[in-house]
Amino acid sequence: MQTQNDDMKISVLASGSTGNVTYIETPEHKVLLDAGLSGKKIAELMASIGRDLHDVDTLLVTHEHSDHRQSVGVLARKYGLDVYANEGTWNAMDGKIGKVPLEQKNIFPANTVLDFGDLDIESFSVSHDAAEPQFYVFHHRDKAFAVLTDAGYVSERIEGTIKDADAYLLECNHDIEMLQNGEYSWPLKQRIMGDKGHLSNEDGANAMLDIIGNRTKNVFLGHRSQHNNLKSLAHLTVASILTEHDMGVGYDFNLFDTDAEKASNLIVV
Repeated sequence: MQTQNDDMKISVLASGSTGNVTYIETPEHKVLLDAGLSGKKIAELMASIGRDLHDVDTLLVTHEHSDHRQSVGVLARKYGLDVYANEGTWNAMDGKIGKVPLEQKNIFPANTVLDFGDLDIESFSVSHDAAEPQFYVFHHRDKAFAVLTDAGYVSERIEGTIKDADAYLLECNHDIEMLQNGEYSWPLKQRIMGDKGHLSNEDGANAMLDIIGNRTKNVFLGHRSQHNNLKSLAHLTVASILTEHDMGVGYDFNLFDTDAEKASNLIVV
């Protein structure tokens, strides 16, 4: 019989265009996904949920953009973390994160599963303008937590990989109208809306229609642009689309906003 001490717990410490960090905990492991803020800020966010960075043993990196890898090197050196990324991401981070001790550097190939004892972690490739971007599904016992941001589109392969997870962190980066009417240059707007850019609120909602299942209880809306989106707008857009398709927002599953400066509550998956 599974007890509360056997649970996987998660907190989205920060999610947005300025920085991304997620915390995953099992009885045997304490894991960070990305380190897109300063080490000091991440330590403060960890403390806000009653956790200590000194207890973290593993850091996974999705890709080399600064809002995901800013303090990877600092955390590795200061806290002795084992750092995992694929070869393309390691090469792209070279010269940007300082030296990471060789014994702490680990290759996590795309589209594979690594066994961490009571935690199986599955990587999957995404379409984004980085060297070799990949995201992850965290499996503990019969529970799964899937993370997908920084993707230009959601392929059928990705849908199959992350379908019917118990919890999600999914991208709702921009409102299309705000982006189109905003101050960004046209090439940057094209990049964000392109196949190697970011999911809009509508894109994120439409992906949810295909992947949310009977097991799904918690969905976090992530990687919101500070210039081209609003928390209320992202939430309303997603909730409206899901409700229009008879999905039980607030009943069958919870829809949570995330913040670039404030950690979400630590919840049981």
